Amino acid sequence: MMISCDSNNKNAKAGSDSLTASNPFYAPSKLPFGVPDFGKIKDSDFKPAMEAGIKEQQAEVQKIADNTAAPDFENTIVALEKSGQLLSRANHVFDLLTSANTNPTLQAVQEEMAPKLAANRDAIYLNSKLFSKVSALYARRDSLQLDAESKRLLEYYYQKFELAGAKLSEADKDKLKALNQEEATLSAKFNNQLLAAAKAGSLVVNDKAELAGLSQNEIDAAAQNATDAKQQGKWMLPLQNTTQQPALQSLTNRDTRKKLYERSWNRAERGDTNDTREAISRIAEIRSTQAKLLGFPNYAAWKLGDQMAKTPQAVSQMLGKLVPAATAKARQEAAEIQSVIDKENGGFQLEAQDWNLYAEKVRKAKYDLNEEEIKPYFELDKVLQNGVFYAAELLYGLTFKERKDLPVYHPDVRVFDVIDHDGSQIGLFYGDFYKRDNKNGGAWMSNLVEQSHLMGTKPVIYNVCNFTKPAAGQPALISFDDVTTMFHEFGHALHGLFANQKYVSLSGTSVARDYVEFPSQFNEHWASDPKVFDHYAVHYKTGAAMPQALKDKIKKAATFNQGYALTEILAASELDMQWHTIPAGSAKQNVDSFETTALKKTNLYLTQVPPRYRSSYFLHIWSNGYAAGYYAYTWTSMLENDAYAWFEEHGGLTRENGQRIRDMILSKGNTEDYNTMFRNFRGKDPDIKPLLKQRGLL
Repeated sequence: MMISCDSNNKNAKAGSDSLTASNPFYAPSKLPFGVPDFGKIKDSDFKPAMEAGIKEQQAEVQKIADNTAAPDFENTIVALEKSGQLLSRANHVFDLLTSANTNPTLQAVQEEMAPKLAANRDAIYLNSKLFSKVSALYARRDSLQLDAESKRLLEYYYQKFELAGAKLSEADKDKLKALNQEEATLSAKFNNQLLAAAKAGSLVVNDKAELAGLSQNEIDAAAQNATDAKQQGKWMLPLQNTTQQPALQSLTNRDTRKKLYERSWNRAERGDTNDTREAISRIAEIRSTQAKLLGFPNYAAWKLGDQMAKTPQAVSQMLGKLVPAATAKARQEAAEIQSVIDKENGGFQLEAQDWNLYAEKVRKAKYDLNEEEIKPYFELDKVLQNGVFYAAELLYGLTFKERKDLPVYHPDVRVFDVIDHDGSQIGLFYGDFYKRDNKNGGAWMSNLVEQSHLMGTKPVIYNVCNFTKPAAGQPALISFDDVTTMFHEFGHALHGLFANQKYVSLSGTSVARDYVEFPSQFNEHWASDPKVFDHYAVHYKTGAAMPQALKDKIKKAATFNQGYALTEILAASELDMQWHTIPAGSAKQNVDSFETTALKKTNLYLTQVPPRYRSSYFLHIWSNGYAAGYYAYTWTSMLENDAYAWFEEHGGLTRENGQRIRDMILSKGNTEDYNTMFRNFRGKDPDIKPLLKQRGLL
């Protein structure tokens, strides 16, 4: 349960005058672990709760700023840490629903509240009186006799104020506030435009013959997707968030492939109300202007100040080391694919929409491996319980027990108790695995409740994915890429579940963007570990283990198509960095010409290998907090492959090794310097060679 001090309770009354006790966010939830009571939450509850929460937090913050007592750690930093609990309760649920189960009402509230929430943050971090107290404490930090985590929290707040613009003149602060609110409004608008664009971009097929190559289960799911009255007797292929779409790997009708690919590529550039280009060009312009106000050469230089990489130059250097090897490998793969097309007398040159289908044929020819041959061994629930959870049991001693007594926000959502090796419960895990047209694309993890010894709370974690929901009575069979996604997102979950911090701001996954993907990508390795793989990879009908010959094929094919896979990620990463290294104060850019120029400039303009995300549907950087940060997936791939190399050198998957990385990495949150944490675990600075080896590029 969340614990509030008396002053917070008084402020709650002052800030919640318009909020009645019937609002489910009025007080902390009485359910286990303080989880939201979704059965009682209505769409109409959010706006009053958030507005009251803003009012409450402003009263709390102003009380800290106006306190006539000399500033100390408790009356300033800890008081700040305890502020905003009502707003936090409402925001946690609101953020979950607007990304995983939204509707027009919530979207309208999202766009209305975005600038108000931005203004609330500015009112805290641009408060001169408050910053003077934080600054005074920071200047005396070495003489305050603080424990290591408390000192880290003081440093964290000082840097947060500084990067937010606390040192600006009052006139420049006003300019920055206006820009921040406009950016928040546009980001919310972009998010909703993109969701609508993806839904409208779904490919509706009139003739079943156009779906040749798909399995019967996939065809049944496509028929089930066509629920609109105008779509009766038709089939619908919904869009995934990435450029390439899963069905492109199987569709043998080239016209259908082209239609599906073009629907994906142009989803947010159709010249309608869902066209995102005007919004993102203005967001980029705003960010450039913010950087200029704050005295940085560009937005990335501003945002990387508290990351592992520190500077855009460090990011460019790391990405630049990978581009030649990745693109050379991709061109080699393209030549192999073209050879197959020519042997089949295809009569066409390889294009982006053809890559996945013919790459699958190359894989089958080289390794005698077919995706449809292995899918029957990957049934979602078995992957979850006998794979993802089982690996966590072997490494960390965790066990999981499903419970049906807690309310959920959608019938597909499942809830599990998470039991530690000593029998104590460390938290709760929610899983929401199936695609819906009111859910953002991709997969992610977050908290409904953060761990904090100060607040007396334990972590409540959720994973959201977008796997195709099978037709009634059919098994949920997924690809090995999907299996890897489940392990990835649960790696984030473990990072949150193992949190052991006093302060919420430093707890669990509250770390730098180019560090947070380290635990998640590290956890992917256990998907293919023999002990784990054999435990979950059984045929959904017979229960028979995957034959050794098939496992050997998967292992041999592990580095297949890695030139393409790395190049598409590097292209997206460079798009992000190019957008956010526009010189400070630059004018608006034309989205399409900027994108083309950016890819050519970085030697990543390969028409057969499009970026994983195009600018117009790049949710990560325009709305999900990864601006100037998408490189993090590659940066942390360097960290996690090197960390896994340590495991290989020390006996692999063992309980002892699991405990070591839990103690030294997964439970540390943001309580130590990230580079120091990694060096303490690995014994040296990270090496890029294990990443190149894992990708088959070394």
